[in-house]
Amino acid sequence: MVNGPLWLEAPMTSLAKAHAAQRMPHALLIHDAPGAGGPWLATWVARLMPCTGAAPRPCGRCRACLQVQEGRHADLLSIGLVDDSQQIRIDQIRELVREFALTSHEGGYKVAILDPADALNPFAANALLKTLEEPTADTMLILVAVQPSRLPATIMSRCQRIRVRPPAREQSLAWLAANRGEADWGAVLDVVGEAPFVAALLDPARVAELRAETLRTLEMARSGEADPASAAERWSRSELQLRLACLENWLTQCIQRSLAPPTVSTEVRSGAHTRTADSVINSRDLFHVLDRVHELKAALNTPMNRSLAIESLLRSLRT
Repeated sequence: MVNGPLWLEAPMTSLAKAHAAQRMPHALLIHDAPGAGGPWLATWVARLMPCTGAAPRPCGRCRACLQVQEGRHADLLSIGLVDDSQQIRIDQIRELVREFALTSHEGGYKVAILDPADALNPFAANALLKTLEEPTADTMLILVAVQPSRLPATIMSRCQRIRVRPPAREQSLAWLAANRGEADWGAVLDVVGEAPFVAALLDPARVAELRAETLRTLEMARSGEADPASAAERWSRSELQLRLACLENWLTQCIQRSLAPPTVSTEVRSGAHTRTADSVINSRDLFHVLDRVHELKAALNTPMNRSLAIESLLRSLRT
């Protein structure tokens, strides 16, 4: 079982106290930073509710805790995106309502986790609102959302809100080493950002290899040495999310260098000073390419010609 992250201790302590005092909210909204542990915290709360072990709870060892962790507890319902849908649909919420209307199988609370809750379509959101307005006794809704602003204000106002912020780098490194073993996790976080739960799913050696390969391709694309079509085809077939993260980081570094104040060199050279590659692409063009990367990342789950979109991006880097 994954050890609890240090940066989540405050909400865990607050919720444990509320549970001990029998003051748990009917609905909890976890505002998650991507990869910072919102879904993990939701599962932790779902273990806390039926735990029968000794304090501190959840004990992580009793039958209820283990069943929740394995996703097979009779009183736990997990609702998320299914098949190729990008929305949580009304039929899924209707199933939740029917389940909450039934008597608890284990004689305790019935818990439902909605993740990502910000993917609720309008009809599903309206159906969920009725459940929040007239909560069934001994039930608890846990909503996990990266963009809670996409939820109706009427839903947010009926939930106790917990904010999960990105952890400090040293906290992420310590947690990753404790749960995944020693490795160059700093290099992985350099690619995926301060998202330790994303990093924990990756192979550090593969990330390093992929990053080096991606940066070589970008430099070759900028100098005109790469074949954008073949590179785009290769990227579209494997680990595109990571490659786009590398591209985003590379563009950000190029922008930072292009905006840095010029340095005055006192070195005397016999030949002409060679222009750096960064000086050829101005910051406005770099920002434009970066915006296109963000648009591509947002559209990855929609029908599109990925290879053509990536090829266009790579061609735009040529100086």
